This record gives sequence, structure tokens and C-alpha cells, in this order.
Amino acid sequence: MLQWSLLSTLVGSPGSVLLILVLLHRLCMWPWHKSHLWDLQHCSTDLTGKTAVVTGANSGIGKAVSQELARRGARVILACRNWEYGQQALAEIQVASKSNCLLLGQVDLSSMASIRSFSRWLLQECPEIHLLVNNAGTCGALQRAGSARVVNVSSFRHAHGYVDEEHLTGAGKPLIFNQNYDCSKLLLTSFTGELARRLQGTGVTVNSVDPGIVYTNIMKHFSWSYRFLFWLFNFFCKDVRQGAVPVLYLSLAKELDGISGKYFSSSCRIILPAKAAQDPQVAQRLWNATVQLTNLDKMD
Repeated sequence: MLQWSLLSTLVGSPGSVLLILVLLHRLCMWPWHKSHLWDLQHCSTDLTGKTAVVTGANSGIGKAVSQELARRGARVILACRNWEYGQQALAEIQVASKSNCLLLGQVDLSSMASIRSFSRWLLQECPEIHLLVNNAGTCGALQRAGSARVVNVSSFRHAHGYVDEEHLTGAGKPLIFNQNYDCSKLLLTSFTGELARRLQGTGVTVNSVDPGIVYTNIMKHFSWSYRFLFWLFNFFCKDVRQGAVPVLYLSLAKELDGISGKYFSSSCRIILPAKAAQDPQVAQRLWNATVQLTNLDKMD
């Protein structure tokens, strides 16, 4: 009775009901996803001589993506906030991929000073970058490579966010964690389209992707009720390797050469993002606000 009472309480909240519906939907769609998912093992892309940068590479999807890119011969820069965790991840990826072409860089993506310091270091170490995977929430080096890809890891949850440019400065209506996540993914998806438009003709493509519901360390930031529900339905969630597949599809698939400004589902198909993410005026305002906040309009 205690367990049933607890579950009834959890299910009574709107967020929990949404999560259960999503998980049940995934259960019904599981055979369809399995049959339509891109097969990583049949991808022959060789990345020897290429340089890739992966943010949030010390765990979860970022670590799995980094390992596969390194296994395919790429020089992989692990961009991590915590140096100790980054060193541990680097050592584990080296063993798993049998690659010595790994480099660790420290960057706190919540600090513009840290981002600028990392960017300067990165441009010195790697004048040409062929792949940038923005897994945790730089472009001259990409353009120098002649042909490059930017992969922004979004989420289906972006459809539940809303745009308030004041959030970029920490102002605006206060957000709880779940809203913060949803809104940030919406902004990222919108930004993807605008960046793609601005990079037309440069050889650099920009796309965003939903990896699906993946059980990673990010779960520790959710409320206990969400964590409990994820634990209950863990069987239907992807592990980090499965979650990495859509990201690797955008990174490796040869048929995506020249494809830019698109949003991909967790089953590796192009779909339309939420309506707000398709609004060019919203994307333009977001771009302008970002440029001003980062002082990019004052840089050479």
C-alpha cells in the first residue's frame, strides 16, 4: 500500500503524467525505432587526420561519442569542466579506443572568460577543426577546415520551453530545473537554424538532434520524484551508447554532407522542430542578443 500510495502521489503531478505518457509512447514505438535507426556498425567513415571537439566529454553521451570518434582515427579534444573527471575519462577512452590522439581541455561553459581562454588555447593547438559536438550546453577554426560539421545536442523537451531573452542574463521569470532545461534546448534549436543560415556557402553545416530519453548522470539534477519514475521505467530508456547513435549519425553519415539547419529525431530522421524554433524573427533576436552579451560584435 505504501508503494502504491507513493506512486499515486507521483502520478498526480502534471510533469510525472507527461513523463509516463512519453515512456509509454516510446514502448509502443520501440519496434519502429529499432527498424528505422541508423546502423553505426555499417558506417565506414574514417576520421584519420580529422580533428573533433566534444563538450561534456567526461561522461554520458559526450564520452560515448568521443570514444567512437577516437576509434575511427580522429584527434579528439575532450572539453570538460572538471579536470580530474576529464583525466579519468581520457584514460578510459584511450584504453577502449586504443587511440593516443586524445587531448584534454578545461572549460566552464557558464563562464565567458573560461570559454575565451579555452578558445584561444584550442586555436593554438588545432588551427583546423572538422567536427564540433556541442553536447554540454568557437567558428574560425571550423571554416579553415574547408568542410566541417557542428552538431548541437537538443532534446524533444524543447517543445515544452518558451523564449524569454531575459533568461540569457539571468533575469526574467524564475525557472525550475525542468523548465530551465526545456527553455535552453528551445533556444539551442532556434540558434542552430540561424547559425546554419549565416554559415551558408562556408562549407560548415549546423544541425541539432534529439538523442532520446537517455539514462545519464544528468538525472541526479532532477527532483526525487522524476528520478524514481526514471528508475521504474529504466528498461525503456536508452543507455549512453544508444543515446550516442543519433549524435554520431549527424557526425559521421556521408549522406548528410551539405545538409544544414535541420532538426533530427532520436530515430535519425529529419523532422520539424517546435513552432517557436522555426520562427526566423525569434532566431534573429536570439542571435543579436547573444552577440551583444558575448561582445562578439566588438571582436575582429
